[in-house]
Amino acid sequence: MNKEDICYMPAYEMAEKIKTQELSSIEITEAIIERIEKINPIINAYCTPTFDLAREMAKKADEIAKMGEGGLINGVPTSIKDLSLTKGIRTTFGSKIYENYIPEEDCIYVERLKEAGCVILGKTNTPEFGFKGVTDNAIFGTTVNPWNFKKTCGGSSGGAGAAVASGISPLAQGSDGGGSIRIPASLNGVYGIKPNFGRVPNYPKEYIFAHTLSAAGPLVRYVKDAALMLDVMKGFFEGDRYSLPNNNINYLDKVDEKPNKLKIAFSLNMGYAKEIDMEVEKNVLESVQKFNKFGWDPEEIKMKIRKQELAFYTIWTSEIAYSMKSNLRKWREKMDPALLKMIDGGLGYDGMAIINAMNARKEIYDSFYKIFKDFNILITPMTAVPAFDLGITYPSQINNKNVSPTAWQAFSFPINLIGNPAASIPCGWSKNGLPIGLQIIGRKYDELTVLQVSQAFEEIAPWQDKKPKFN
Repeated sequence: MNKEDICYMPAYEMAEKIKTQELSSIEITEAIIERIEKINPIINAYCTPTFDLAREMAKKADEIAKMGEGGLINGVPTSIKDLSLTKGIRTTFGSKIYENYIPEEDCIYVERLKEAGCVILGKTNTPEFGFKGVTDNAIFGTTVNPWNFKKTCGGSSGGAGAAVASGISPLAQGSDGGGSIRIPASLNGVYGIKPNFGRVPNYPKEYIFAHTLSAAGPLVRYVKDAALMLDVMKGFFEGDRYSLPNNNINYLDKVDEKPNKLKIAFSLNMGYAKEIDMEVEKNVLESVQKFNKFGWDPEEIKMKIRKQELAFYTIWTSEIAYSMKSNLRKWREKMDPALLKMIDGGLGYDGMAIINAMNARKEIYDSFYKIFKDFNILITPMTAVPAFDLGITYPSQINNKNVSPTAWQAFSFPINLIGNPAASIPCGWSKNGLPIGLQIIGRKYDELTVLQVSQAFEEIAPWQDKKPKFN
């Protein structure tokens, strides 16, 4: 087995080979570190590599494996997003404010990953406080798309998505407050799932900026790897008041099962998206029909979602403004101007505006609730366009028509408002060789069905044979 094959090996297979010592964690880790040293200078996915730590963790993992012990991901190399606290490892949140910050504790899901035996390769790049859907910041610069170095990798888990696609992170932790796992999964051609809000606890909360929107979860190349990683990260934690009770489901054990009498709906516009790239539409339509093989027969439905942009923007900006207002006097000149605009907007809302947004959020939830009374799964495009050019925050046109700043991510942020689980899975390629993603949305609390439908799609439409070229 050559080193590239090792780097692109499914994480669940890595875990098994490390368990039997057919391959050691040290062998795998060294192969990936060698690849990171070659590729990261090109794509800038890792902002803070931790290779010495990774070697120490790999050595320990092998020792544990030889004793017949170890957690679910013992010895598997993993990356952590730079919005997540990591004890003893610089955590900047992509901001000059925290450029030299070294936390004294891990956030709870990082702690769980470590307890399960992961090998931490380093921190992956993110925009400042994860506020936008592309990845650049004043400390580390821009992360590029591995399929085309002139295109965006998305965000805010852009470093994670680019790393997974490039074979330099078998498991990658991301977080999603408005699409920040699913968008980079779509634009980088990997799989990413935003679990139900509260499924993966967040603690400590003072470093979480989208308090009622964000969920941590995996970006990976195989659906089974996402199931494995979620098995490690999920579960009740008393320190997070939104944390869900344990569901006692082993996702990896059940992900291959095919649900009976599954009812799937699909929509190409969610009732409000005005434009969608023609290649995206074509690939999504063709992909939806593939579910007929399982007897699931997707049905196109009419949707009507009102005030989704108003609700999201008001809640998002007011939560960021609340978190960041104390830093403005000292740090305003060193913050991203677009972030400052959001903060200033959030500070301008009065109580009535917040209540109106909360009421609009309830109406949006009610709209989806009515759909999920009749259907188990809703399928939509993931992003309205494939990856767009670097240097801009959003495409101003789709199909040569002027669109709003949120038009390209119209399918992502409404799902953060309702909190349901949702995944992005590769479903095709543009004529220019850029990945296209399909969104699979589940009922409240039902990550299992999302994972099972995703696994079924992977079986009939695998994508892992395609790899970015760096030569």
